[in-house]
Amino acid sequence: MKVQNKVVVVTGAGSGMGRQLTLELISRGALVAAIDLRAETLAETKKLAGGKVETFTVDITDAIAVAALPAQVTKKLGAPDILINNAGIIQPFVKINDLTLEQAARVMNVNFEGPLMMVKAFLPGFLTRPEAHILNVSSMGAYAPVPGQSVYGASKAAIKLLTEGLRSELTDTNVGVTIVFPGAINTNIAQNSGMAMPGDAAADSKIKMTEAPVAAHQMIEAIENNRPRICIGSDAKMLDVISRINPVFAAKLIYKQMASLLK
Repeated sequence: MKVQNKVVVVTGAGSGMGRQLTLELISRGALVAAIDLRAETLAETKKLAGGKVETFTVDITDAIAVAALPAQVTKKLGAPDILINNAGIIQPFVKINDLTLEQAARVMNVNFEGPLMMVKAFLPGFLTRPEAHILNVSSMGAYAPVPGQSVYGASKAAIKLLTEGLRSELTDTNVGVTIVFPGAINTNIAQNSGMAMPGDAAADSKIKMTEAPVAAHQMIEAIENNRPRICIGSDAKMLDVISRINPVFAAKLIYKQMASLLK
């Protein structure tokens, strides 16, 4: 399905990947409902988009607020056609032994329960549309364990299986489903998660990071071509292959890269 003239709901649209997705969609003629927890960053996204978006300040872990979104979006833009579950946070960069249950619960709430509630809210309407699509953003951490981000990886693995199951359930419907596995993307997810990365992790990293506009372009292309899954970045693609062939080796490879950053 082409995104032109379609109503697209994007979570985490106030910054980073969500902002780039919004700008890419606007450039293709889509009507965007930009969702974020922060009104001030949403306002910045709207300004960058030339005012061509409708913004909704919503916490995606708030069940009541999420349930009300489809009607609110429809009133402003018309019936939604596409949902992009992009919003997500990382955990404190610590081992499981040092992670509190409260911190773990927050990661699961934002990264899994929030997208699940968004799907539940919008899917009934999508099933009545001529065509519709759901894109969920996972992570290469869903198939390749990153020390210090184990619960984050678990939340993204949960999204992976949820999305794959959803696609199977919707096989004979008008709703397409895509799962995305980004590698290292040059965004401010750590800052937006309220996390301080140890040292200068970005500067110390030897992995080439994918720029957010490039990643956004690939995601929208995946929607338009109804691709079931994509990996973004050479790191995600490489680890996708290695993890299938030798998952233990893949885990050791990542550990060597990340061990020095652990507390």
